[in-house]
Amino acid sequence: MAQQKFCVGIDIGASRIKVCQLNEDKRGLFLEQYGQSLLPAGAIVDGVISDPTPVIDTLRKLKATHKIRNTKAAISVSGHQVIIKKITVPKMGESELESNIKWEAEQYIPFDIEEVELDFHLVSDSSAQKGHMDVILVAVKKDYLEDYTSVITEVGFEPMVCDVDSFAIENMFLANYETPPGETVALVNVGATKTNINILTDGVSSFTRDLSVGGDTFTEEIQKQLSITAGEAEILKLGVGDAEAEVPQEVRDCVQGIADNITSELQRSIDFYSATSADAPPAHIYLTGGSARLEALEQSIKSRMWVHVTEINPFHKIITDGYEADFINTHAPSAGVAVGLALRFPGDS
Repeated sequence: MAQQKFCVGIDIGASRIKVCQLNEDKRGLFLEQYGQSLLPAGAIVDGVISDPTPVIDTLRKLKATHKIRNTKAAISVSGHQVIIKKITVPKMGESELESNIKWEAEQYIPFDIEEVELDFHLVSDSSAQKGHMDVILVAVKKDYLEDYTSVITEVGFEPMVCDVDSFAIENMFLANYETPPGETVALVNVGATKTNINILTDGVSSFTRDLSVGGDTFTEEIQKQLSITAGEAEILKLGVGDAEAEVPQEVRDCVQGIADNITSELQRSIDFYSATSADAPPAHIYLTGGSARLEALEQSIKSRMWVHVTEINPFHKIITDGYEADFINTHAPSAGVAVGLALRFPGDS
């Protein structure tokens, strides 16, 4: 069997695990394997793996069900244990920056520097400040990262790449879409328990932020308002936006209220970006994540922020002829991070 070029993308989310394997031939990129499975409640809490056993069991079943033989894996992290900062440093060579990044990071990281893994990405070798350059600094708590790597190692995968959810979404987006030169766009990934924001100008990330609100917020509020189970609330949530679905008006009102809250948080983040950046504010917001399809969210963003809104299809330019269209359509909203990770390869930096 020929060695796989790409890593297996493994997205361990708050409510489910997604795995994705891409490959490439003369036709271009194609989807070789994709699958996802729900995690038991409480397995992951606030982004932390609180009970590794069901996570390991779920990932092992996904690996077996989809006959994934490639052991090289890419994973991603996000949340409070991850710090992403755009910093400005004196102009220097990459090797010198690599030597100095620990000292630079100490000024921005609210953790003991010995307790984190550090990485950086050069955004631009020039800056608004003469003789300086802009760098994106990423720091992840070592024990938090170890929890994730030990889980996939237990299943027989070798962690080759550790990314951040926002950058995995960026990777997926750039592989599928083109934006006009100079245009600023916002990628918004509405996950189960958090929402990742990544603002790109000329295809380069210039601002990221994680919001502590996501798809589960809709479900929990519906469950509380109607005194029903989480499963029943989830079904009602997904029915909102379907003209033929019989959804109580109080559910629609509830979903609209949460959508407006997310929009307000998104607006605040973009206002902060606009106040601290010389670049234009985003004229286009691209939505992905499990709740990206909620019409109430799209309409709230459009009406309150006056921007174009598009739901991202992570398979837009990826050949998926081995899968039914209904399968792709159902899974596309929540596949963004996994696809972005599956575009990485061993040795990728």
